[in-house]
Amino acid sequence: MAKIVILGAGIAGHVAAAHLRRKLSKEHEVLVVSPNRNYQWVPSNIWVGIGRMKSKSVIFPLEPLYKKKGIGYKQAKVVSFHPEGDATESKGFVNVEYVFGEKLGIQEKVNYDFLINATGPKLAFDMTEGMSPGTNKAFSVCTYDHAEHAWAGLKLLIDRVKTTGDHVKILIGTGHPKATCQGAAFEYILNVEKELVKYGVRDKADVTWISNENELGDFGMDGMLLDYGGRTMKSSEMVEMVFADRGIKWILGAGVSKIEDGLVHYENLEGEYKTETYDFAMLIPAFSGHGFKAYDKAGEDITPKLFKGFMIVDADYTPKPYEQWSVQDWPETYQNPNYANIFAPGIAFAPPHTISKPRKSPNGTEIFPSPPRTGMPSGITAKLVADNIIDTIKSGKMSLHHKGSMGNMGAACIASAGFGMTEGSGISITTYPIVPDYKKYSTTQGRDIKKTFGDMGLAGHWLKLTLHYAFIYKAKMLPFWWLIPE
Repeated sequence: MAKIVILGAGIAGHVAAAHLRRKLSKEHEVLVVSPNRNYQWVPSNIWVGIGRMKSKSVIFPLEPLYKKKGIGYKQAKVVSFHPEGDATESKGFVNVEYVFGEKLGIQEKVNYDFLINATGPKLAFDMTEGMSPGTNKAFSVCTYDHAEHAWAGLKLLIDRVKTTGDHVKILIGTGHPKATCQGAAFEYILNVEKELVKYGVRDKADVTWISNENELGDFGMDGMLLDYGGRTMKSSEMVEMVFADRGIKWILGAGVSKIEDGLVHYENLEGEYKTETYDFAMLIPAFSGHGFKAYDKAGEDITPKLFKGFMIVDADYTPKPYEQWSVQDWPETYQNPNYANIFAPGIAFAPPHTISKPRKSPNGTEIFPSPPRTGMPSGITAKLVADNIIDTIKSGKMSLHHKGSMGNMGAACIASAGFGMTEGSGISITTYPIVPDYKKYSTTQGRDIKKTFGDMGLAGHWLKLTLHYAFIYKAKMLPFWWLIPE
């Protein structure tokens, strides 16, 4: 009998657990350890943040589902990693601490035969001074409860404008010089702008995009050349067209360093220190690893064998100049090179380098997006890790036949640009590959132009809404859920 422990119940952890339980006989144990009580479909937090969905529409409790499906569940957080065991435990184990219920605060050793680290990122609000969701009139939409608070703050502002006629400033974008997830902020600014129109206060609000991107449409992927309506267009041109059409201003190359009540401090790529006032802000924080520690059998610290901020996998982490970076640097199996029974799909693995070109201000401050790791690649990498573990268990020897690098993997993104069955909009973008291959696609900025395209319109909103319900269905493991692709 094999015991597979999955850390985290986000998209990657939940997908891995679902596939493992479906494909392995009940003699094998599948156990999820997560501090979260609920599963959340993160892409729809955008709609919670504008009041168009309630949080109950994007979440459901994990424990009843896991109990029904025969998946073990501990509502606990990881404290430390012990891949070699210790003096009293021969197997590798993780030390966990319960965060809820009768066992609150109690620590426990959880051993395993295979470990999937799907803990995702820490939302590192503390890396930007004064940044905390719901304080200083600055909000987040990274979790469903953050998004609820954002809507409450936005609704107060809208009501104030309707009552007083005040002119206000709204600021949306990234809240750290190396923040990622520009796509979520992009969706949110378009939806907020649409809601201002709906409530009849658009003419009373300045809406500004602030980002660490060097160009609009970088999205942490070094931008892209895409087919848009039958003509070739840069993603920067597409986003500029959308912003200009909606009267959205932009500030680029901005590394936000401090937030005060209604005031953002930032440094730009020219080395200038500037401020921007606002009445409402939504700023994406930096993402970081969780600061886990790892120990060998004797209790000696071996953290560098497992972690480089995030978890080390089969990537090439050799330091080298930007010009020498390659798609071959990116991992294919998400297996830790030092401990063959440990994997890290989704956002939990340490990327070998950024995708966007690294840039510094004259003051030495790095200002550029970190690599994005979105839902689709998280699901794909989680499934391939699960399949490799399944094959290994069934064959009795390590099997790594299932592979998938972000350098040969595509991604489809539907960015909401406004909610409404008749007036909604969505921007649909398909990118291949996610990590540009500048050698193979040397004339099209590293991507296959036949597989990299964009479109915009009402159909995009319908598609995103359909995907919301499809992936909630899939996550609940309802009949034939596995037929819905990652």
